[in-house]
Amino acid sequence: MSNEFLLNAEIRSDAGKGASRRLRRLQDRVPGILYGGEAEPQMISVELRELKKALENEAFYSHILTLKVDGKDVQAVLRDLQRHPAKGVPTHADFLRVDKTHKITMNVPLHFINEAGSIGVKKQGGEIQHNISEVEVSCLPQDLPEFIEVDMAEVEMNAIVHLSDLKLPKGVELTQLALGDDHDQPVAAIHAPKVRASESDDEEGGEEAASEE
Repeated sequence: MSNEFLLNAEIRSDAGKGASRRLRRLQDRVPGILYGGEAEPQMISVELRELKKALENEAFYSHILTLKVDGKDVQAVLRDLQRHPAKGVPTHADFLRVDKTHKITMNVPLHFINEAGSIGVKKQGGEIQHNISEVEVSCLPQDLPEFIEVDMAEVEMNAIVHLSDLKLPKGVELTQLALGDDHDQPVAAIHAPKVRASESDDEEGGEEAASEE
């Protein structure tokens, strides 16, 4: 992984909505919790400005992070994030401790490549439809990918790319496929443009009417 993320965290002792509001309003910090592993859950807080900057990078959501808690480095992943419904600023963050010997389950974004040059688009005039934008994977922390590429170069008109068609990094599994073949959902497809399809229907209708006359 090319990105490295480090957040400075402080242990907090005050719990409750009132304490969290004061933390956000008076100190510009975001309350959170660090849990998992063999250690007890810890109530923590991180600086709002630092967290907002990290959230601007897509990789932050599917990356092993370093939380510096009272001077001690802890490896973790962002498990959940709550935002203000109107302002969109983060209001609470859940971090899950990780270690090299236990698999984790995370959502990873999909990056679609070679769309404009794909056979179905460039040569056959189709349009690409995205069905999903991320997938849930299971792997050891050190194998966690920042994203998974979906190469559309060889996809033809009316073809569908399924989960089983994705090329996964070594050690990475899709949790949906582990549930059985009936969970092999579509990821993307190339179809004829709707406008062109409707025009074709109109032409066929006109030809039928002419033949009847």
